[in-house]
Amino acid sequence: MAEPLLEVRGLTHAFPLGRRAVLRAVDHVSFTLRRGEVLGLVGESGSGKSTIARCVMNLLRPQSGQILYRGIDICDRRAFRANRRTLQAERQIIFQDSGSSLNGRMRMCDIIAEPMRIQHVRPPRGSYRAEAEFQMRYVGLDAGYLDKYPGELSGGQRQRVAIARALSMEPELLVADEPVASLDVSIQAQIINLLKNIQKELGIAYLFIAHDLSMVKHISDRIGVMYLGHLVEEGDSKELYANPMHPYTKALLSAVPIPDPLVGKSRKRIMLEGELPSPINPPSGCPFRTRCPYANEKCANEMPKMKEINGRKVACHMVG
Repeated sequence: MAEPLLEVRGLTHAFPLGRRAVLRAVDHVSFTLRRGEVLGLVGESGSGKSTIARCVMNLLRPQSGQILYRGIDICDRRAFRANRRTLQAERQIIFQDSGSSLNGRMRMCDIIAEPMRIQHVRPPRGSYRAEAEFQMRYVGLDAGYLDKYPGELSGGQRQRVAIARALSMEPELLVADEPVASLDVSIQAQIINLLKNIQKELGIAYLFIAHDLSMVKHISDRIGVMYLGHLVEEGDSKELYANPMHPYTKALLSAVPIPDPLVGKSRKRIMLEGELPSPINPPSGCPFRTRCPYANEKCANEMPKMKEINGRKVACHMVG
């Protein structure tokens, strides 16, 4: 197996709300991403996926835990400063909203070349414009768009420019924070296929964040399922889809549409009762117990620990 590129250990981050209230967005999350691997993080809105992405990119500073990139603890200020240039060049992010992540007053050629200018990277193809043109063509856009502004492009075209900007630094890790959530369905498929082809050609490791399980299945090697700030299940993509272990994962997969009407009719839909609890006042014990059909007294009193079963990881008292 490839060596670990990114290791997240016990990551916890909370947002203070006023003097007393605290919103715990991520609670003791741990996972490993290896070189050239695609790890998908899925879950409902508010489960902590985007907070993890921002912590991994040093856009947020977690309250506790470690984030190791190539063995460097990026949460440690001294270690980060000593390796700042390498860390900023090798980790890139694609945001959900391309409209706000691209500067509306800059042309496409300047947007793509901006990371190289900031990091004082010499363009491999001689000039910043030549490098921008190469990256534009690589993501499927004509060079005629180089002198256009973001407002002149469609949402799918802007997202391709955001991908080109990230690739200009030749990163080893690409964090995709719901990169297709704001696009039409037909455009979503194009962007997913583009990201999949780029990953195969360049061997970049992806931390791919989305709420659509059917989409994540086609691009991810492994999948982690988030619920209310906790990682409740993690495993190989095919195995997780074929045999989900955690009750929440089973409910999510039962809601994924199946194109075969015969299979769809025979499948039983799992309906979760109740609403998603507030992360400001989460339930005691297992965070999923208020909506779980199998919850018992132990679930109310004791937080389940992540355990490994046949190569899969799951946090549930009822499993195993």
